[in-house]
Amino acid sequence: MAVHWSIFSSFSASSRLPHAALAASILTASISASAAQEVNVYSARKEALIKPMLDRFTADTDIKVNLVTGSADALLRRLQVEGSASPADVFITVDAGRLYRAKKAGVLQPIQDAELEATIPANLKDSDDYWFGLSQRARVIFYNPQKVSASELSTYEALADKKWQGRICARSSSNIYNQSLVASMIDADGQAATAKWLKGFVANFARPPFGGDSDLLKAAAAGVCDITLANTYYFGRMGNSDKAQDQAVFNKLAIFWPNQGENQRGAHVNVSGAGVTAAAEHKDNAVKLIRYLSSHDAQQWYADVNNEYPVVKGIKAPAVLQTFGSFKADSLSLSVLGDNNRLAVKLMDEAGWK
Repeated sequence: MAVHWSIFSSFSASSRLPHAALAASILTASISASAAQEVNVYSARKEALIKPMLDRFTADTDIKVNLVTGSADALLRRLQVEGSASPADVFITVDAGRLYRAKKAGVLQPIQDAELEATIPANLKDSDDYWFGLSQRARVIFYNPQKVSASELSTYEALADKKWQGRICARSSSNIYNQSLVASMIDADGQAATAKWLKGFVANFARPPFGGDSDLLKAAAAGVCDITLANTYYFGRMGNSDKAQDQAVFNKLAIFWPNQGENQRGAHVNVSGAGVTAAAEHKDNAVKLIRYLSSHDAQQWYADVNNEYPVVKGIKAPAVLQTFGSFKADSLSLSVLGDNNRLAVKLMDEAGWK
């Protein structure tokens, strides 16, 4: 009130602005200043996997976070429908393929920020700075040691060998994780070789594609198939679970890191990531939040809670992931996964991957 009174006292009786109008303008300015200390987030990560860190951000910065969670595809559609009227400032989702879709849909804007440039490895962010990786996962081979020896495994490409006929479980070709894997293979092996590989790989399915990654891991443990492809965080989640069924699956399967040879590209990795929306009214706060999520403490917490690998170098992987051993990761720029997505889907369709 003292501030308001001092402002009022600066106006003479002959002022053209009535006190009521001045009071209204001060109130509006006060509300605007208050509103500026917030940031609106659309997140495809479940609330329990992101909100505690957002609460810490608020405690450290006094910037309130308004969180909306939902499925990745539904949130992207919402951003498109809302357009320039969207209240969202930050979009958090999983897989570089989805981040690419958000970029192409025009719902993100590029951010040139020296701190993010220095912190996030170049291959784990958009080449045009529309999005930045926050955590990593690898999509690798899981096998049943009672049916498969690790010595039989080598590369993604070798999964098309006839010896695996009727022994592989896979989820649908509509799944973005599989599309991104195939997109990476197009870059590594070329279109013709990838098309040939896909036909051999599909011919080796034990049954038609089904379920999610957790279902695939359970199927391999139950003997429905001998090997499958899944993201590491699903397996890590089972290893940390207090459910006997999850622990049983975790103990029955083993992980294999493909393409680890000296001249091979390494295991396929992907990210969860974030971008500032094109409609962001709180752009500065949005950038501050993404910076915060790439800080040392946030990276450690985010990785531990989500059973993922940090994107920032020098930060340890969660304890359960450390039991998986070290591996060489593909250093491919993840922007390529989006660039190759349409062709990947076309080749998968042509190979009969349902």
